[in-house]
Amino acid sequence: MSKYIIKYKKTILLIFLGIALICGFTMRYSKTNYNMADYLPSKADSTIAMELLDEEFNDVIPNARVMISNVSMEDALVMKEKIAKLEGIESITWLDDVIDFKNLAILSQDKNFDASLLESYYKDSSAIFTITVKKGYDEVATEGIYDLIGEENAAAGNAINMATTQKMSVTEVTNAFLILIPLILIILLLTTTSWIEPLLFLVSIGLAVILNIGTNFILGDVSFVTASIAPILQFAVSLDYAIFLLHSFNREKKINKDINVAMKNAMKSSFSIIIASAVTTMVGFIALLFMRFELGANLGLILVKGIIFSFISVMVLLPALTLFLNKLIEKTEHKSFIPELKKVGNLFIKVRIPFLIIALLLVVPCYISQSKTLFTYGTTSIADASRAGSDAKKIEKVFGKENTIVIMLPLGEEEKEMALSMDLLKTEHITKVMSLPLMSLQNIPKEQLTNQFNSKNYTRIILYTDVPEEGDTTFTLIDTIKDTINKHYDKYYLTGESLVLYDMKNIVAEDIQIVNLIAIVGILVVLLFTFKSFLIPFILVFVIETAIWINLALTSFLGNSLSFVGYLIISTVQLGATVDYAILFTKKYFDNRVTLSKIDAIKKTINENLIAISISATLLSLAGFCLAFTSSNPVVKELGILLGRGTILSFVMVIFVLPALLILFDKWINKDKLKTNKNNKKADKK
Repeated sequence: MSKYIIKYKKTILLIFLGIALICGFTMRYSKTNYNMADYLPSKADSTIAMELLDEEFNDVIPNARVMISNVSMEDALVMKEKIAKLEGIESITWLDDVIDFKNLAILSQDKNFDASLLESYYKDSSAIFTITVKKGYDEVATEGIYDLIGEENAAAGNAINMATTQKMSVTEVTNAFLILIPLILIILLLTTTSWIEPLLFLVSIGLAVILNIGTNFILGDVSFVTASIAPILQFAVSLDYAIFLLHSFNREKKINKDINVAMKNAMKSSFSIIIASAVTTMVGFIALLFMRFELGANLGLILVKGIIFSFISVMVLLPALTLFLNKLIEKTEHKSFIPELKKVGNLFIKVRIPFLIIALLLVVPCYISQSKTLFTYGTTSIADASRAGSDAKKIEKVFGKENTIVIMLPLGEEEKEMALSMDLLKTEHITKVMSLPLMSLQNIPKEQLTNQFNSKNYTRIILYTDVPEEGDTTFTLIDTIKDTINKHYDKYYLTGESLVLYDMKNIVAEDIQIVNLIAIVGILVVLLFTFKSFLIPFILVFVIETAIWINLALTSFLGNSLSFVGYLIISTVQLGATVDYAILFTKKYFDNRVTLSKIDAIKKTINENLIAISISATLLSLAGFCLAFTSSNPVVKELGILLGRGTILSFVMVIFVLPALLILFDKWINKDKLKTNKNNKKADKK
């Protein structure tokens, strides 16, 4: 392969440039999906119920509320008509839809009239409208609502949250790159010996990122989480490959004056490390493909595709580009700004035992603590950081919290429906129950109620609750509602935003275990083939997994909840990406161990590779912290902090704890892997 790359380097450059231009054009055709519910399995209960609701009643569950303050009932009706005409509004419900508004004065004197019904729609001179926004129109509808109601009124709900998420995601990837790239350039300029070399890194990996984004349209759509983090992750994770190759090339140039031979040898010598690094990273991402919650597959597939593009770019484009610009590289050479570290290994070797003891003391409590992390699944945290969050508090202050759940029941059993409705009214956290039998008591025309509550095959009950979208209280209420319905009906359907999150929680809980198992087993297998040893893979995985557990345990210790997306990504990315440091360190240790004692081999390995591993860890942690700094999306911000912090912890484990383990198990590693000579054995005895 190296012969053809060297021979046809100009052709390769033109091909990559052409493909990059095409992908730059096709980027605009990649659609972003902001609805997490779309990634639930088709057989999930809430998915089936939602589809049935749409089919039977030709509408969906209301997903927004708008409150107009200091308004009369007559003016509220006028405002309702204005909102109904906005683009993206499918339906709007208010007081006039549930009672005869013109005869309100007469109805209110009826002894069966429920006064609390009026206060559910109009209270303290404020009107609250329940709105359904069409799918895909969240941003357009929200902008229209905000323009109409102004700052003094309020709008909240899932549709508003999704619109907020869309607005946050549009420019944040670009902002992250605008900060990250200059930082990377500074680090690379300080650690390379040519002013041009850093540009080679950025061009080769940057083109790979463009190829990845430009081919996303093939998948149909990309989740907003994937769109927000995949480019940064791909760039940061695969930059190592370019560093490995060019460092190898620079070493070979000192031995071979013929740059073609030097590049050929560099490609050969660095191939095993690069392929091992790429495959271990890919295994972590491949594990996501086995999730039933399809967001994992969406993210995993794009990241796997990105790593493949990065690997091809480094092994094909980068050698061709380097040879093509070699004269310019030599003309712009400068002295290294980083001094050689000849004695740092002595310091690290002295503190290995204390660090090993600390790691062993932390591993069990951190594992237990991280397993108890509370996860979030919805977009509430995103809304809390925006106007949507403050508006939600305004509405709750007047009308209380409202979370809608819809029950669909077989048609034609009104007595059972009435009995169920009465039982649900007695349930804690259910503030209002709307059903055909109950609403009939309000002397509302039968035809109006029938059209609202009945379809050809089903009748529906609408529950209004005061619980948040998700959390222990919400999920316990759902279990209670199910138990109550089971006393009256054998067959029913439940849906609503909280039901979607309830299903997501149950599905993801199983997915997390599967993903972690596949990632760990997969990487163990890759390491087994890489090192041809049974012991070494377990040592390396233990080192990185301990760093992951400490990272996640810190979130738990601080009493914070964690987005399940953050957990999945960290448990796969931190393992797959930072195990590269352990691979590089262990490989170099083996090379040195052939002629040196275990202590001297460790010292030399640290002296020669500390800078390389430091550069890699710094770049990845910077990528994480840039995501955290530039993103207003709490999910992405949280992930960035986890990635930045986790990379530092992995670096500490590899530099301080891995050497101690390699020395401790050296005897068994020798039997398992190495053949040492007599001089080494004598050195070890000393």
